[in-house]
This record gives sequence, C-alpha cells and structure tokens, in this order.
Amino acid sequence: MSTRSRLIICVLVLGALHLGVACAGFFAPYDPATQDREHPYAPPMWLHFLDAHRGIHLRPFAYAQESQTGSFDEYEENRARVIPVRFFVSGAPYRVLGVLPLRLHLFGADVPVYLLGTDGYGRDLLSRILFGGQVSLLAGLIGAGLTLSIGLCIGAAAGFWGGWKDEVLMRVAELFLALPWIYLLFAMRAFLPLAVPPVKAFLLVVVVIGAVGWARPARMVRGIVLSAKERNFVRAARGFGATGGYLLRRHILPETANVVLTQAAVLVPQFVLAEMTLSFLGLGVPEPLPSWGNLLASLQHYNVLVSYWWMYLPALAMVPFFLGYLVLASLLQGSSRATKIEVASAGV
Repeated sequence: MSTRSRLIICVLVLGALHLGVACAGFFAPYDPATQDREHPYAPPMWLHFLDAHRGIHLRPFAYAQESQTGSFDEYEENRARVIPVRFFVSGAPYRVLGVLPLRLHLFGADVPVYLLGTDGYGRDLLSRILFGGQVSLLAGLIGAGLTLSIGLCIGAAAGFWGGWKDEVLMRVAELFLALPWIYLLFAMRAFLPLAVPPVKAFLLVVVVIGAVGWARPARMVRGIVLSAKERNFVRAARGFGATGGYLLRRHILPETANVVLTQAAVLVPQFVLAEMTLSFLGLGVPEPLPSWGNLLASLQHYNVLVSYWWMYLPALAMVPFFLGYLVLASLLQGSSRATKIEVASAGV
C-alpha cells in the first residue's frame, strides 16, 4: 500500500473519530450532568441477547442493577428485571456542534442503562466521556491552531527580514524552548483567576496552551523561509518588483505547508494532554462541564483508584486519537521526504 493510500485511510479514520465526538449527543444516551443518586459508582451493565432461560432476543437487553443490602456502591444483577434497549429514541435535548437542537439518541431504555458505569454522583460515564471529548479535542485543535499561527508569523518574519529582528525573535524562541513547557503552563495558569465560569475557563486554557508551544514551529518555519527566499523563482519575482508580502503569500509560505501540517498532527495530541493535565489538577475546565482531564480527577482518591476500574476508561478514550495523530504525523513526514526525492530526481 502506498504512502498516499495510508495517509487517506488515516485521515478518514481520524475524521470518523472526530465526527463521533462532535455528534456526542446522538451517541450519548443521557445528559452528562444528569445525576442518579441511587446508583453511585454503578459498574458497567452488559448487553445480552440470551436470557436466563436460554431464550434468544433479537433486541439487546440488560438486567437491572440493585444495590446490595447495607452497601451504597455494591450492586448485583436482578435477573428477574429485563430492560430492553431501543434504538433511535427521543431523549435529553442537545445541540450538534452547538447549533442544531435535537433530541434523537442512538439508543435508550425505559430504565437507565449504564454501559460504562457511573461516577460518584451517578452520572453516566459513557455520556460524560463523549461530551468530555468535545471539550478536550476542541481545546487541542484550537490550541494547536493558535500555536501554529503564532509560530508561522514569527518564523516567517524572522526568516524573511532577518537582521536584528531575526536575532531578537530567535532568542525569545530559544528561551521558550529551554523552559519545560509543563511548568511554564502551570506558571502562566497560576497568574489567571481560578474561580471562573466554565466557558471562560475553557478559553483561558486554550489561550494558555496555545501561547507556550510556538517556539519549535517558528524555528522550523524560519529555516524553510531562509531557504525558499533564495530560490531562483523568488529572486526572479523580486526582480520584477514583487513586494515582500506578495512573495511571502504566493511563493514562500506555501513551501511551509508540509511542516505546518506535520506540526499540527504532533501538537494536537500534546495540547489535548496539556488540557487534561490542567483539568486533572483542578486548573482547567471545572465541573460540571466534563473533559477527559476532570473525569480522571476522581482517581486522585485512593478508594476510587483501587475499587472502581471503570473510572480508568476516560484514559483509554484518548488512545485511538493519540495513535491516529502520531501515525498521521509519521505519514506526512514520509510523504514530504518522498516529494523532495521526486523533485530532486526530476531536476537531475
């Protein structure tokens, strides 16, 4: 299979994963903030097609969970209570991409069915993972876009105009590279107010994340610009009177496309992890708005850590996204090298 084919497959898989998270309201059976105080830390409920009497059901069903006598977080299946699962049902209202209001859900039941269990407040973990993915992935995407925009502008300016501007900008970039980004992230977040509404907290996290990672993309863009501005077609355009802005826009910045895309594929999972770290430590998106970081925050409590294995599931949700982006970055880098070899061969 060619690199191009693998690249297309990788992009399609990542697109499907992101589409699933973007349509979280459809795939999530319940509102992520709805509490069921009668079922705190309920374990995942399994779907069945074969009942206790060896009868086959065409529609999946689950057995009701009832708390054991004298315990608030230990449950047992009641095989006498069968809960049929229906598909394409009307449920809690939600908005697709924050715009289109809908009530249609992929599945539902007359009695709550918790496929991935619940947290300490009885909130459905599947719904919270899906909606939390919207927050974490959006923070990573916007943060990466902000970082690359800053890096592209600074790197292009330093490489194209050179001189003292180049010296100053690159010394600042080296300072950012020398500082451990996670500590710099904490330091910048510490200067910001802690008690803020969820939306403002999300925007603060995105700005903080996007402001600390621009140095490496800027240096890479600078190197490409330094090389591109000395090429013959750029010199010819300059000789015909082309302005600096025209040269950057039409001839030089397009040369940076492969590097920018590769850096985007690398930075998105890094910034998702940064958002998760901040939210895990209570410095990011606060409750009740779910994110993958604050979903894992309950694991800071020892009793949760050792007793409720399904509370680790939000950490597994990020794995396919991280692997997809890393494979995409590798394929983009390989595609860039192959293109350079083809161009060199054609020149020879």
